[in-house]
Amino acid sequence: MRAGPPSFFVPTNQSFRRSMPTKTDVLEQIEAKGVDFLRLQFIDILGTVKNVSVPAHQAEKAFEEGIYFDGSSIEGFVRIQESDMRLDPDPDTFAVLPWRSQRGDDTVSARLICNIIDTSTGEPFVGDPRYVLQRAIDRAADMGFELNAGPEPEFFVFEKDENGRATTETHDAGGYFDLAPKDLAQEIRAEVIYTLEAMDFEVEASHHEVAQGQHEIDFKYDDALTTADNIATFRSVVRAIAELHDVHATFMPKPIAGINGSGMHTHLSLFEDGENVFHDGDDEFSLSDTAYDFLGGILEHAPALTAICNPTVNSYKRLVPGYEAPIYVAWSDVNRSALVRKPAARVPAASRIELRSPDPSSNPYLALATMLHAGLDGIEKGRSAPDPVRENIYEFTEADREARGIETLPSTLGQAVTALQKDDVVLDALGPHVSEKFTQAKTQEYTEFLASVSQWELDRYLETF
Repeated sequence: MRAGPPSFFVPTNQSFRRSMPTKTDVLEQIEAKGVDFLRLQFIDILGTVKNVSVPAHQAEKAFEEGIYFDGSSIEGFVRIQESDMRLDPDPDTFAVLPWRSQRGDDTVSARLICNIIDTSTGEPFVGDPRYVLQRAIDRAADMGFELNAGPEPEFFVFEKDENGRATTETHDAGGYFDLAPKDLAQEIRAEVIYTLEAMDFEVEASHHEVAQGQHEIDFKYDDALTTADNIATFRSVVRAIAELHDVHATFMPKPIAGINGSGMHTHLSLFEDGENVFHDGDDEFSLSDTAYDFLGGILEHAPALTAICNPTVNSYKRLVPGYEAPIYVAWSDVNRSALVRKPAARVPAASRIELRSPDPSSNPYLALATMLHAGLDGIEKGRSAPDPVRENIYEFTEADREARGIETLPSTLGQAVTALQKDDVVLDALGPHVSEKFTQAKTQEYTEFLASVSQWELDRYLETF
């Protein structure tokens, strides 16, 4: 991603959270909009969106009593003897799903994102990724801060074969910022945008990305919880609209070798009493001491963060030199070879840092929670960031990097999980339940990968030996 500073990241001196509708407001909207079914949405530890569908007449019951489900059937939740869990809908997340009517179906469905309750205690379920993020938000609030985040998710659009299965044949031959006729997915992007806007998203920009078939749609910054909800919703909308066009959209980080992968650069800033505490007009880079400490925390915990922000075996096919993906633990204000960039800010309230390593396969709740904990740890311990690296790190020799103290991110999922297991701050951000289940799942995934035989190996060795 080589675009300039995103225009969507210009905050106002106000709270980012919108005024929250009540249960009564939602029930009135359900009636007014003729909603037939409610999809009660949640997300598992690995970032897969799940939902339980109930008739709309169950809405009041859902708000009053919650909807019960079997937690043992969800990856990383609980054992079968502890299976009963409850979904409590968040009224602030109500949205009608517009694409149902596009199928010629008169049925109207709406979405509510839910918090998960452990019925044995009546308390929030510690394995709920949304609760993990809420704990991080509470920690920041105790320090007087509110995290503001703006993501830049990228994705590919591929053709399907005659059996309706996804291929890696790109839907178009366009390149960076191309227009029709090369960018054949303009119509798909437009429909995604119309759908998101119908769901009260504020979409700021969309364009064709560097690789053929690759696209980016940027939506407006918001508080951390709303941003995580929006990322999860965005992925679902993109895939649903692609299906309507009989193509496949994927957020897999590196679906095709030899071209750029898909990232999800994430812009971060902290506000206190409506003021951006990252800004200092007297500093050379317009960053405050708080911003430098937060940045220092991100750099300090970068290896462990990588396990969360780049959580698949495939993620590490993107994090290699030569494809604009950051692998060096450093920061800069003028180039994109560093892990963290300080974008230009048109106004003081827009001062921020941009973490460039995350990819869109990550669980957005866990990713933002661990970023926030890492940054807050930097503030608490005064981990002021080192000097910026203004040269192109890609051109450095290994000796140059060693002389500057520039380390690299883990190069495999196995290395990242090992780094995570050694980082008490990031483990604490996840909590014991999520950290245990996450590391178990990812260790198994990496072990299975090591035991697999790839097509590359067959092509290379089968007839040679």
